[in-house]
Amino acid sequence: MLKTVEIPLSGHPDKVCDQIVEALLDEHLRRDPNSRVSLKACGSHGMLMVGGTVDSRADVDAAAIVKRVYKEIGYDDDIEPFVNIERPSEDVARQMVKGGVQGTCGVYGYATKETREFLPRAYVYATALARRIDDLRKHDPHFAFLRPDGKVQLTMDGEKIVSVTLLVQHDPSVDRGRMQSLLLEQVIVPVLGEQDGVQIFVNSAGAFENGGFWASAGASGRKTSADTYGGLLPHGGVAFSGKDPLHPCRAGAYMARHAAKALVQDGVAGNVLIHATYTIGTEEPVSLQAVTGAGKDVTDQIRERFDFRPESIVETLDLRRPQYQDVSVYGSFGRAEVPWEEKSN
Repeated sequence: MLKTVEIPLSGHPDKVCDQIVEALLDEHLRRDPNSRVSLKACGSHGMLMVGGTVDSRADVDAAAIVKRVYKEIGYDDDIEPFVNIERPSEDVARQMVKGGVQGTCGVYGYATKETREFLPRAYVYATALARRIDDLRKHDPHFAFLRPDGKVQLTMDGEKIVSVTLLVQHDPSVDRGRMQSLLLEQVIVPVLGEQDGVQIFVNSAGAFENGGFWASAGASGRKTSADTYGGLLPHGGVAFSGKDPLHPCRAGAYMARHAAKALVQDGVAGNVLIHATYTIGTEEPVSLQAVTGAGKDVTDQIRERFDFRPESIVETLDLRRPQYQDVSVYGSFGRAEVPWEEKSN
């Protein structure tokens, strides 16, 4: 069966927006760990808007953070942010207090033993390629011709790689043949090994000189598949980005991943998929199910070991500390530095 994963680079317009709202969330949590945050960002052609609601004791200069993050990503033009952040209405604030559940959402968590990251192999490979391109652009002078925008696409048939596509923004002066050779030698081969017989495409449509907000529009929350399991598994319909950890779409998804990984690590199954549903005004999920790849229901084991109430998840997984800008690119899972990826007792 063919499986395709697409991962954006850190300068992709959608990912720029994700990093901005996550940086704002981090700063609010740094100053007030009990901050309630729900932010979105969108940008196009030199303009960027941040809007949403924040209930916090923190006083944050949102425009300054937008400009800082934009420069840190690697863009050297000036962005002019328009910020429209207000306190939540009384109705929304009341929902936020009620058990921490502000909305309705379904969340999924998955783990598989096929890689050391407990993630699907195609997703791990594609993410590693994207990370490698960004690292070379930022740290290797031989790749100074690269610019921030771009994406990676990888297709596998079982355990065999079928095709790899790299779309990378670049300086107009770079020789296309030299760029292709360098990316093959320093990105594809180090990550995937020699790929004889694999279709490899590098900017196959031609030059990609203009990128970012000057060439396209971007919005936060549009790359949920890249943030989770690469579109190879269900991931729910609500994005994590810009939302404080008490939002069940974030807390529930992190706990579902944490619990699924624990069962795989303990040898219960080769892979496990967990689904939980939350609705306004409830503390417990209104439904919870865990099933192995062989079709065995292991929901009882999940219920016995893990508390899926958002308040409990936040405390158990230490979610109130700033850590979300770091996971706004290359996915939330498979990373040793975050608490929801730590081995469960």
